[in-house]
Amino acid sequence: MPQQPKTVLIVTDAWHPQINGVVRSIELVAREMEKRGITVKLLTPNEFKTFPMPGYGEIRLSRTLMKPVYARIEAAEADAIHIATEGPLGIIARRWCRKNGFPFSTAYHTQFPEYLKARLPVPLRWSYRFLRWFHGAATYCLVGTPHLKMLLENRGFTNAVIWQKGVDTELFNPSRRSSLPYPGPVFLYVGRVAVEKNIEAFLELDLPGTKLVVGGGPSLDKLTVDYPGVTFLGSRQGEELATLFASADVFVFPSRTDTFGLVLLEALASGTPVAAYPVTGPIDVIGDAPVGVLDHDLKAAALRALDVSREECRAYAEQFSWAASADQFISYLPTKD
Repeated sequence: MPQQPKTVLIVTDAWHPQINGVVRSIELVAREMEKRGITVKLLTPNEFKTFPMPGYGEIRLSRTLMKPVYARIEAAEADAIHIATEGPLGIIARRWCRKNGFPFSTAYHTQFPEYLKARLPVPLRWSYRFLRWFHGAATYCLVGTPHLKMLLENRGFTNAVIWQKGVDTELFNPSRRSSLPYPGPVFLYVGRVAVEKNIEAFLELDLPGTKLVVGGGPSLDKLTVDYPGVTFLGSRQGEELATLFASADVFVFPSRTDTFGLVLLEALASGTPVAAYPVTGPIDVIGDAPVGVLDHDLKAAALRALDVSREECRAYAEQFSWAASADQFISYLPTKD
């Protein structure tokens, strides 16, 4: 494995004010690296003029040229570069690395081909061809789960390695559990309110109690009107979000396209069992552990999850630390000779 770098530059097209698993993963692994004495520098859209991503206005993409991006990369004087996303900044950073013979790592955070196909009639093979081109030049492409690694290898990826994510067990904690002002049991969804998250599979379930949705996204206004029986709270962060996680009775994860699902660990760390489909993400995070129910019948999974031990959920989540995640991340950072 390469030696530990002194300065790491992380290039990401996903950054605040976005709130998602990519942003949280970068923040938390950067915090752990800094504890080890590694200087972490970030290259984000906040340094440039941006424009809204077509069809998804909440995501802002950088409007820039190669020269200013190159200048920032060179000014960072990093001895390791990680490119977190396949957007405009990621593509330009990749080009700089290739031009200068600088090795780099990438990460596959999002099943982009499936997300794109959910919105536009773009064949999966076209999207995967682009992704093989983008990630194929990296020394390592970091992926969240063994199942996803296998899927990518079946698509022609040859450099995929496992980067297991962690969870903040101090913030997400059963001690925050309190009574919510809604009829119980409370079934919670946390994440983007968007078509690719398959959220309507949750909204349409005939469940007792309350269905609670936390998060923003392009479908929020429409779904709020279409599902008046569901409580939509919009985006929540920090302790307020952690309290909602801990106070729910079941966390329902309807996505079929997530590469990991950091929210799964956040729910379990809060002592809240999970109901999900047996697909990439839930299969690897939960598997056969008695901390949730994976079933192609999401309603059945949600109802059975009510009987899962909250204590076992917490104990299971405590195995996942950001310290261990950072160790893996660092080990896959190629450094310039």
